[in-house]
Amino acid sequence: MNASDTSLNGSIALYGDFDKQYISGRSRYGNGNGEIRDLDPYTSAVLTEIPVASRSDVDDAFQAAHTAQVEWARTSAAERAGVLLRAATIMERRKEEIVGWLIRESGSTRIKATLEWQAVYAMMTQFAGYPYQAKGEILPADVPGKEHRVYRRPIGVVSVISPWNWPLHLTTRSIAPALALGNAVVVKPASETPVTGGLLLARLFEEAGLPPGLLNVVIGNSSEIGDHFVTHPLSPFVSFTGSTPVGRHVGSLAMTGPTLKRAALELGGNAPLVVLEDADLELAVHAAIVGKFLHQGQICVATNRIMVHRSIHDSFVEAFVARASALKVGNPNDADTVIGPVISQRQADALKRLLARGLEQGAKPVLGGQFNGLVLPPQVLTGVQPEHELAQQESFGPIAPILRFNTEEEALEAVNGTEFGLSSAVFTRDLERGARFASHVEAGMTHINDFTANDYPNTPFGGEKNSGLGRFGGQWIIDEMTRTHWVSVQHAPRTYPF
Repeated sequence: MNASDTSLNGSIALYGDFDKQYISGRSRYGNGNGEIRDLDPYTSAVLTEIPVASRSDVDDAFQAAHTAQVEWARTSAAERAGVLLRAATIMERRKEEIVGWLIRESGSTRIKATLEWQAVYAMMTQFAGYPYQAKGEILPADVPGKEHRVYRRPIGVVSVISPWNWPLHLTTRSIAPALALGNAVVVKPASETPVTGGLLLARLFEEAGLPPGLLNVVIGNSSEIGDHFVTHPLSPFVSFTGSTPVGRHVGSLAMTGPTLKRAALELGGNAPLVVLEDADLELAVHAAIVGKFLHQGQICVATNRIMVHRSIHDSFVEAFVARASALKVGNPNDADTVIGPVISQRQADALKRLLARGLEQGAKPVLGGQFNGLVLPPQVLTGVQPEHELAQQESFGPIAPILRFNTEEEALEAVNGTEFGLSSAVFTRDLERGARFASHVEAGMTHINDFTANDYPNTPFGGEKNSGLGRFGGQWIIDEMTRTHWVSVQHAPRTYPF
């Protein structure tokens, strides 16, 4: 049975069934081997079953995008902006349906699902202005009578591979600017979230009047279609959000496949939150709680390491544990639930292994509890050292390792002592001290007196080291998703050297 046949607060019928691929403006069954079962991670109910895409389905999706993009690039800025604004209006009207899908499919709590809806709505309205922001330039020339024109054109077909943790958000942040700038898109959403990561957005844009073929969604096994999707010759650009190992593979294929591609890769994070001795303790504790436990810690910019100066360490731990132990755990549909289920049994097993390894290495549990289904209550551990796996690996779960440091220099060394460099935070009452600290952090983003999980449509979101390549948001994503074309005009006969 499909989720559209079941009930959420009475009924849910968002665009009908989600049991097919979406290619060239219509739904059709995939031609691959097998099907993907879309499960509710809290109840284990089957939301929908989707026959998977084959390589030929992928070819059809890219061909449809390639054909439709030519005409779309010729449309006016107003027409492209209008589609995104209408999509935003539809999102407002269908807010509860969209939030309901996020709760059921990705295990989002109602708090997190509402935040995700708000973020995507903000993107739609922000990116609606992008058709007017892809500006060219006129450059000076040394040659008499010459004019240098630099045009900014759509890049063509954008390939998007999106993850399961914030599926609506992390898909929209690529497809909305791509469409606004005159590109077409083919999306391969995560198998855990095919609806909120792709199919729902396709239907939403269809209702907003997006012409057929400009947004296509293929759902299938990476082992069957993944490499073919990444290397497809009709796309010059791939946007990937996911783990560092898979991102390395995607980046390698983009550079070594039959055609060179640009790649924007947002990969693993291991975000440190540093609390200096002069910090506002209550503010730091509150931010660390939200940064760690929002969406069960399943966020690339979640607070993964909490690093506290020795002079306030014990007070911080006491306050942190008091707050963490009061968080409501359980049914994600309840308005006040903070921690719901992790996405899958595989993720739960990985968290169990990480916790066991932490204890082996000497971490001391000060708050814990066992899994109930896929729901894990907050886990707080002290005595963690910078070299421990709990501090070196991204947990992607409600596990909070707290590290003690003695000096600011020691904290910086530990902050930079991993392969990752996505987000980070530092707490201090001296804002300029915080800015100086931030200037030495090897990361794409550092937030002073705020949590690590910041992401806005007008800012450069991205990482350093093994946390990725490229930036999402603002002028930076415009640069990623357009190409420059230098056209010189010689207005008067030129004098040549021979």
